[in-house]
Amino acid sequence: MLSDEEVAHYHENGYVTPGFRLSDAQVDSIRERHRKLLLKHPEFNNYCPSLLAYDRDFLDVAKNNDILDMVAQLIGPDIALWNSSFFAKPASGGHATPWHQDGEYWPIRPLATCTVWIALDPATPENGCLEVIPGSHKQQTLLQHNTNQSKDITLNQELDTSQYNSQDAQPIVLDVGQVSLHDVYIVHGSAANNSAQSRRGMTLRFMPTTSIYDRELASSMSQNKGLIDQSERTLYLMRGSDASGKNDFSLRH
Repeated sequence: MLSDEEVAHYHENGYVTPGFRLSDAQVDSIRERHRKLLLKHPEFNNYCPSLLAYDRDFLDVAKNNDILDMVAQLIGPDIALWNSSFFAKPASGGHATPWHQDGEYWPIRPLATCTVWIALDPATPENGCLEVIPGSHKQQTLLQHNTNQSKDITLNQELDTSQYNSQDAQPIVLDVGQVSLHDVYIVHGSAANNSAQSRRGMTLRFMPTTSIYDRELASSMSQNKGLIDQSERTLYLMRGSDASGKNDFSLRH
């Protein structure tokens, strides 16, 4: 579990990199599942927005009790997994992820999510590791984003340059199997990978069930922002109960 100092760091800075790491066997299992996914869907070479829509076996990673213990310390005991994605960022041309806040994309109200980011390769500044602006989550407000339809980036909502100072960024350097956790409002992004080393990373998106996954809002966001339609994603109750009483957990894949 997270230490008191790590929990405090998360709330103060919007992210934390704990001492925990997955075993080599767990990392190898994820890599192999991803390899098989790419054989069927080579279009996900850089980014797969919804792993569980294509292979529900990835759900085993989200069931890791050590991961769930850490998430519970940060967002409470009633936890739903609403998405898992994969940022493959291959060597010599892996796409950048523009500066953004996750909440700009997500149909959750009240907006709340803890993302667990799992390194399947070493993540370094040279191969485009995640960068965050510590403390940028504190106002719990979405900043101005603009649509960027470039084919060389993974996501299309980009923070307006007036909203942040990239000089304040802190790289999150991870070894294989290490994880980081970050808040839904923190400003973050990552550079393109022009190195000879791939930078594969898997994310788990957990929300407290005091929030609601709003499927009508998901459809509206898709139409208004050109996002993929997230209204048909399956919501998985991982721990506790649905505190809101309004979430729909029916299987959709």
